Amino acid sequence: MNQTAENSSGTAVVLLSGGLDSMVTAAIARERGHAVHALTIDYGQRHVRELQSAKAIAAKLGVERHVELPLDLRRFGGSALTDDIDVPKHGVGNDIPVTYVPARNLVFLALTTAFAETSHSRDIFIGVNALDYSGYPDCRPEFIASFAETARLGTKQGVEGEPFIIHAPLQHMSKADIARECHRLGLDPAWSWSCYDPTPEGLACGACDSCRLRRKGFDEAGLVDTTVYAKDAPALME
Repeated sequence: MNQTAENSSGTAVVLLSGGLDSMVTAAIARERGHAVHALTIDYGQRHVRELQSAKAIAAKLGVERHVELPLDLRRFGGSALTDDIDVPKHGVGNDIPVTYVPARNLVFLALTTAFAETSHSRDIFIGVNALDYSGYPDCRPEFIASFAETARLGTKQGVEGEPFIIHAPLQHMSKADIARECHRLGLDPAWSWSCYDPTPEGLACGACDSCRLRRKGFDEAGLVDTTVYAKDAPALME
């Protein structure tokens, strides 16, 4: 089940990567009246700066509990985010890109469900987006709906009649919509991190798919992205 609009209470578990989408999602969970528990997965991502942002966001939003869980997906490889594969800088295409991490959201949602069950929570929030995204199959609404059913069938809580509700409030938003939500919620975009391939100086490259989508979203929304990008970041294309 995918709920996106209801005001609720009680504890909610948020999958907090440290990116823009997860930051906005966590703020929405808090706005809806939830006490937020956040789970961040350290999966060996080359953009480790994202983990620092997750910690900062958790502190800024006053989450009640923040767990950073190590899970070294570098042992599997198979992605430009976890293996010695160049991060593409040629713009967003139509195929599933090499930045896709095999089954990442499937694995992460399973861990988030376990965290939710031990947190006595039915509400799980994830910042997936099916419009302006890089073509990842595990961001689609049908995947989220399917996982909710799997969680109902495969957990004590689900079997006992308290199934988990998977909230994906950004599911049908464009990046521009998400940028507007960030602004509406009073969040500083610079708290979050989206870049897949930071410069040696620690700046966002501005050229990877994630940077391009983010920059385009803020530009279309007419809002300022306070993230500092590399000086040689390519100009946005119309």
